[in-house]
Amino acid sequence: MTLVVLVNPNTHRATTEMMAAIARRTLRPRDGYDVRGVTVAAGPPMLVDEEALRASARHVREAVDALLAAPDGGEVAALVVSAFGDPGVEDLRTRTAVPVVGIAEAALREAGADGRRFGIATTTPGLAAAIDARAARLGWSAQYTGVRLTPGDPNRLAATPDAMTELLAEAVDRCVKEDGAEAVVIGGGPLGEAAEALRHRFPVPVIGPIPAAGREVLRLLTHAA
Repeated sequence: MTLVVLVNPNTHRATTEMMAAIARRTLRPRDGYDVRGVTVAAGPPMLVDEEALRASARHVREAVDALLAAPDGGEVAALVVSAFGDPGVEDLRTRTAVPVVGIAEAALREAGADGRRFGIATTTPGLAAAIDARAARLGWSAQYTGVRLTPGDPNRLAATPDAMTELLAEAVDRCVKEDGAEAVVIGGGPLGEAAEALRHRFPVPVIGPIPAAGREVLRLLTHAA
């Protein structure tokens, strides 16, 4: 089996399990992939501001170092960092020999394919500036139409997934109708199930970042083979 490790940069283990389950729909066991979810040891249960996002990069590095040092860690073929700010991705690339994929960079690459204009719908106003900066740093400014946010506290919203999905649908709609987006990314690993629920509700592609990262892993591993 080809081992792919998905690192959750927040400490909510149920979120890790959910995100790993979504990744397995792309990196399927029947195709020879083993997706293992790893939860960082420190930090908040959900990343909702830039301070927490920055701090999580160290926690991601420590989680990966512990995994690779463990005698039963297995031979890791690829790493996925499953928070939308891609914390620690660049650092991990200097420290490991395997492909490292951030869910934001993978989703933005997919959304911007063929010159499409794209927006991002998410629940975390405290990360909006960081999301804008990430899009610019990855070279997408000319196609990026901006972030649309759901109202309310993101932690409370996460506790009501059906309501969260509907509010994200409204944000997606605004990306399309008001900003002219030709694709919309759901901006967050913990929003993975909402992204799955919204995939076919709009006339434009609605891209879940975890499946996008899975497809990027497949591309990188196939290219390396």
